[in-house]
Amino acid sequence: MIRSMTGFARREHSGDFGTLVWEVRTVNHRYLEISLRLPEELRAVEGELRQAIQAAVRRGKVDASLQLRGGAASRPTLDVDDALLEVLIARTHEVTMKATQRGGSLAAPTPLDLLRWPGILRERERDATPLAADAALSLAETLAALTAMRDSEGGRIAEMLATRCRQIEDLVGQVSARLPDVRERIRSRTQERITQLALPAEANRDRLEQELSLLLSKMDVDEELDRLRSHIVEVGKAVSGSEPAGRRLDFLMQEFNREANTLSSKSQDAETTRAAVDMKVLIEQLREQVQNIE
Repeated sequence: MIRSMTGFARREHSGDFGTLVWEVRTVNHRYLEISLRLPEELRAVEGELRQAIQAAVRRGKVDASLQLRGGAASRPTLDVDDALLEVLIARTHEVTMKATQRGGSLAAPTPLDLLRWPGILRERERDATPLAADAALSLAETLAALTAMRDSEGGRIAEMLATRCRQIEDLVGQVSARLPDVRERIRSRTQERITQLALPAEANRDRLEQELSLLLSKMDVDEELDRLRSHIVEVGKAVSGSEPAGRRLDFLMQEFNREANTLSSKSQDAETTRAAVDMKVLIEQLREQVQNIE
């Protein structure tokens, strides 16, 4: 079963921390390339989340993002450094007393002034373990949905590949069936040309054999037809296999095109040339779809 490189999935998961929203998009790419955007709270587990994506996607460009939409537990909690605050109040009182003794005066600091002092307030560290666990679980669900979509698209591509391969096989059969008639027509045409030269009979036979040998060797396409049939079989094996087949199918498309071009260049028959052109059209349609297979 082949798999498409194109897909999209979105999943939401709610908890005490708020709502996690995963979105994962994939498009075709020669290699695996992952772009992962996470909330700051989950930077520590980025490696684990990236490995989960790598296990689900073998090839393609992956754009994955996670949003954390606030809940009560996701709001920051501030703590006051009581020890530092007591020292600050004591020092403030000392400064105020010294200023009074010298005939000056200072306004007493307000609570807000004290809280503005660097280090008095600090955000309480939160345990990110439950959040990370839920993020991993939600990612697994998102990747499962993504895989299902890519498998479904891969199934449609597989049907198209099978249809095009059958059409190419039919054309190969048509060309193969015409070969005896084409060879006989070439033999007759060559015989007529040699007869017109009015050479002795012995010379005619020698010349005929030489001309026929040369022409038949130039138009011998049995090997190309056999290779085309072999490539069709290999496409079927790749499509039905359990391993990613995109790169193998891409190579087979190159080989398909090579044999079709050779068949066209060797053709001594208009119908064979037309069949070779039709093959190249089908091969190009195959190639376009293969570009999207993982």
